Amino acid sequence: MNDKKFDSKHIWHPYSPLPAISEIYEVTGAKGSKITLADGRDLIDGMASWWSVIHGYNNPALQKALHEQINKFSHVMFGGLRHKPATELARKLVKLTPKDLSQVFFADSGSVAVEVALKLALQFQMAAGNPDKYKILSLKGAYHGDTLGAMSVCDPDNSMHNLFSGLVTKNIFAPRPKCKFNDEWSSSCLNEVKNIIEIEHKKIAAFIVEPVVQGAGGMYFYHPEYLSGIKKICEEYDILLIFDEIATGFGRTGKMLALEHAGVSPDILCLGKAMTGGMLSMAATITTKKVSDAISNNPPFAFMHGPTFMANPLACAASIASIDLLLSSDWQERVKNIEQILNNNLAKCRELSAVNEVRVLGAIGVVELKHKIKLNTIQPEFVKRGVWIRPFNNLVYVMPPYLITNDEIEKLADAIYEVISAL
Repeated sequence: MNDKKFDSKHIWHPYSPLPAISEIYEVTGAKGSKITLADGRDLIDGMASWWSVIHGYNNPALQKALHEQINKFSHVMFGGLRHKPATELARKLVKLTPKDLSQVFFADSGSVAVEVALKLALQFQMAAGNPDKYKILSLKGAYHGDTLGAMSVCDPDNSMHNLFSGLVTKNIFAPRPKCKFNDEWSSSCLNEVKNIIEIEHKKIAAFIVEPVVQGAGGMYFYHPEYLSGIKKICEEYDILLIFDEIATGFGRTGKMLALEHAGVSPDILCLGKAMTGGMLSMAATITTKKVSDAISNNPPFAFMHGPTFMANPLACAASIASIDLLLSSDWQERVKNIEQILNNNLAKCRELSAVNEVRVLGAIGVVELKHKIKLNTIQPEFVKRGVWIRPFNNLVYVMPPYLITNDEIEKLADAIYEVISAL
């Protein structure tokens, strides 16, 4: 059995049946903003490998950092031991994030970072003498990961996880903010969530949101002032505020962190994806001293979580190099340029009858269709045009590496227009 048949029959791919019903393309190389297939074709990557490869593939600075670290040691348990890569990375994250966020917990994936955030919130409320605060408030349209706790705060009706709705913890959901990013702000946008909190606040430990951009739940952009409003409401009712910036952190929305659009600091912040520049899986949950003190000063006098590969030195080294590379680059101008070209070149999609809306923010371009997409039909059409774009539900979107060229951005946009035109 050749590799292709073996893969199709025996290896699960994300959100796919087994055996596979869609073409699985073999990659033999990747450089810059392109991935190379086994048949020799180069595809412009509009996905940045699910939004993580912000510096492009095979970046020499990131490769060097990994080589230098692996020659020292690739991993050591973090229980009772420490190492410089973890310390240096924590310093950088504390410096990048709002001043109140100073306590860093390293995890090995974005979903785990969310699990940690939820557990921190629940353990904090128990330590603070509020055991009845055991529910998490989330938003309709939310996506926070695929693990059990993370699924419990994803959209309960229309997410990819509704199959498991009878198994996960029943949490509380507020409507998706109606105030879009470029709309004129109205405080009435807060009325629905405020009413829910007023009724349910005695049960709510924390409110988790993806600031400004709801990612895999619909690529929806909402008004930054919403964050300022819920911050005040959460403070009034002793509810912790959790920001999930796994998708939006490290420049994707045009700010280093999406929370900067509102100038709001949460009690707990989740980071991941682009933190390592896509080199390895790595994430972090950062919280305030208030949260860590409450947990550490009350039984069991420790936060009860500890992944085997927590603070993996290789992942830490990649993250340090990625952050340094980002800060030393003109990333703001690059993201702004991507935004401008996407705005200009996706605009013509608005003329197509299949299109409901086109929206762009930072290095995110979204074409929302009126009907769901058949992935196994539309994916090959993008590959034929030399681009790698992986739509989901009714959304065709791109979140490319920041080093992508103008011509490559235009080719991504042209391919989207051509493929949608043929639907």
